[in-house]
Amino acid sequence: MPYPEAMVQPMRKELTQLGVEELTTADEVDAAFNAAQDETMLLVINSVCGCAAGNARPAVAMATEVDAQPDRYVTVFAGQDLEATERAREYLAGIPPSSPFLALFRHGDPVYVIQRKHIEGRNANAIASDLKEAYETYCTGNTPPDDAPTGPDASAQPKSDNGLPDTFQSFK
Repeated sequence: MPYPEAMVQPMRKELTQLGVEELTTADEVDAAFNAAQDETMLLVINSVCGCAAGNARPAVAMATEVDAQPDRYVTVFAGQDLEATERAREYLAGIPPSSPFLALFRHGDPVYVIQRKHIEGRNANAIASDLKEAYETYCTGNTPPDDAPTGPDASAQPKSDNGLPDTFQSFK
C-alpha cells in the first residue's frame, strides 16, 4: 500500500523544484530511459527515509551547482509510485534495491551508483562530492578511464564489524 500523497508531496517538491523530472508510471520510466540512450541521466529513487531528507535530496541539490552535469535528472518515489519504482529497478539488474538510491546512467547503462548503504551515516556534502566526481568522470563527453569509479569508495565509509556503516540500524 503506497504512502499517502499528502505525506510525500513536500519530499517530491524538494527534487522537482530543482527541475528533476518526476516519473510516476512504468511508461514514463521507459520513455525517459529510451530518450536518454545517447545521454547521461541521474535516476533518484526518492523515499520517506530520514537519510533521504537529511542527506540524499540535499546532496542532489548541491550537485546541480557544479559545472559537469548529467543531461537529465529523473526521479521515482519508492513507497508511492510503486509501478514506476519497480520498472526503474529493472534498469538496475543485478544491483540490490534500496531507497534512497542514486544511479548515474551513461548511454542507457548504470555507470555509478550510490546505494542507501553509501548514504546512511554520511552528510550531504560528502554525497554531493561523490556525485561531483561521477559527473566529472561520466558527464563531460570524454571517454572515462578503464578504472573510473562505479560508486563511492567503500573503504572510506565508516564500517561496523558486519560491513555496514556504523550508523546503520536494522529492526529484526
